[in-house]
Order: sequence, then C-alpha cells, then structure tokens
Amino acid sequence: MYLRAIHAESHLPTLRQFVKDNPLGILTTAISSSIYSFIQSSHVPWVLDVSDNDSETELGVLRGHIARQNPQAKAIIESATAANPAASGGVQLKDEVLVLFNGPVHHYVTPKFYTETKPATGKVVPTWNYSAVQAYGKATVYFDSGDESTEFLSSQINALSNHAETSVMGYTGAGERPGPWKVADAPDRYISLLQKAIIGIKIDITRLEGKFKMSQEMGEGDRAGVAQGFDNLGTETGDQMAQCVREREKIAAAAKGK
Repeated sequence: MYLRAIHAESHLPTLRQFVKDNPLGILTTAISSSIYSFIQSSHVPWVLDVSDNDSETELGVLRGHIARQNPQAKAIIESATAANPAASGGVQLKDEVLVLFNGPVHHYVTPKFYTETKPATGKVVPTWNYSAVQAYGKATVYFDSGDESTEFLSSQINALSNHAETSVMGYTGAGERPGPWKVADAPDRYISLLQKAIIGIKIDITRLEGKFKMSQEMGEGDRAGVAQGFDNLGTETGDQMAQCVREREKIAAAAKGK
C-alpha cells in the first residue's frame, strides 16, 4: 500500500477497531501451482482476536474460513501438503498472505469541490477518497477431519456468528433488541455437514498498515470545500464522506497540537 505520511494511520487500536468494524476482508495468496492460479483472492469475513484492546503494540490474530471447493482453498491445501502429505491439524503456509479491509464508504472527488485552489490557479485534478487497512501475516490452515481442525472451525464459526449478530446487527438482547442467532440454534448434524465443506485459516498478523485518504493533503479552504461538496450531494454516502473528511481533519489538527 502506498502510504503518504499525511494519509497514514499507525495507531494500532484504531487499525484493529477498523478491522472489527469492517470484517469482510479480501484474502490474497501467491502460491505456485501447476493447476491453480498463482495469485488468488477471496472475500472472507474475519474474527480479530486480541488479548488487550487498549494495547499499543499487539497486532492480533485473524480467524476465518473459506469453501473447500474454492480454487484458492485447493491451492492452499496443495501447498500445505506438498512438503508433508501426512500433515494433520494446523499447517503453516510457507509464504506471507495479505488481507485487505476496505472502509464502508468511498467516493470520487471532483475538482469543483476545491473552492480555494481551483478559482485561484486551476491547478487541481480529480481524485478518490477512501480508507483501508492491510494485514500481512503467516497463515495456518485447518483442512483435515482431525480434532484440532474440527475444534478450530467450531470455535471460529461460533465467534464469527456472535460478532456479526451482536456488533454488526446489534442483536444484543438488551432492551427491546432481539437476542443474537446462535450456531446452536441449527441442527448439530446440519452444522457438521456444512463444516466439512470449509477449511479454517488462522493468520498471525506481522504487520498492519492503515490509510485514511480524506483530503488531508489539501489546504484548509479546499478541505472545507470538499466536506461541503459532499454535504451538498444530499446522499447518505455524501453525508458519511463529509463526516470522514472532518473527522480526519480534527485528528490531524490534534496531532499537530492545534
């Protein structure tokens, strides 16, 4: 990821919260194979495990699963068993993997929003505002029918369902909110059959990089023009983008001690 200092976010609690708020990440692997594509990507919902949510140094561990019939899963299994055909339980892949998490909103920025520079010099061009976090790490995969893999998958799908039901859907059971759906609500045999059709992936994160490109590189007048321009769109996305631009401006100002 290209990280200009003005757009970069290195505060780990902020990056980890971004992942939790936007759990659908794009898993990318580069695996040599005579059958499957070298580079493959899949959209995967993830659970992020951390022992201390306030830690300034902990990167965390991602847990997810993908369909066994997915060509990327087949390449992963092929790679995991190449060195040890009898491998069982968790097997670590040789090469680094990448998971990309995108922010909930992004938008084209027209030069018309730059109310300061455009009238003065005309030296402005379009761009795109967005936010993203990239997680790099070593992946351990669980693809056999042994106890270790079965326990990993059971724990992962329960944790993922609970996170999505409570944090994403807000089904907490508090007040008038309904309680969350639980994996245990479905028949055991049904879950067992479905579980055989997936493989588990655990990623020990070695690097987290975040980027919030929200017009911070522009002057104060142009940033105000961008925020107002998004407001004037009269759309939900426009309102959210305007809020993001103003929030990142406040963060940048605070960092400079203003």
